[in-house]
Amino acid sequence: MSETERVPAALQGKYDEIVELTDRCCQQHLNEEYRGLCRRMVAKLCRKRPSPIATGKTNTWACGIVYSVGRVNFLFDKSQTPHIRADELCQHFGLSPKTGSAKSTAIMELLKSGQADPNWTLPSRMAANPVAWLIQVNGLIVDARHMPRDIQEEAFRLGLIPYLP
Repeated sequence: MSETERVPAALQGKYDEIVELTDRCCQQHLNEEYRGLCRRMVAKLCRKRPSPIATGKTNTWACGIVYSVGRVNFLFDKSQTPHIRADELCQHFGLSPKTGSAKSTAIMELLKSGQADPNWTLPSRMAANPVAWLIQVNGLIVDARHMPRDIQEEAFRLGLIPYLP
């Protein structure tokens, strides 16, 4: 188990149940990148104090997590690969689209996340995510990929950009 998947012992069982559902969904409809991000998100929610994962139905959490990762990565956009409709995703977990969307919204608020959030962007899409590269230099918001190498290196060292371009 990686550091990003560590969970409190009291929530290990709940983590395992949710991950079993998200893994199955990702295997059937999405890919390994989605699987990895969903696992990270479950673990992150388990580590929150108090953990919201401790209560509620497992399938609702699983749906909300996949839905949230999907929202960040535009999963419901037909031009994306992979792609699935929101109602189909919710149906996979036996939930209504309204329930899936509501749980996703709650998760996104808990994690202070939104579309194109670099923390939840698929690794294969990081280079194309403009939000991941925005930094502030002397009060101006700039794309770090267009800055001198020394500024890029400092931005990377500070954890402001995902990798050196």
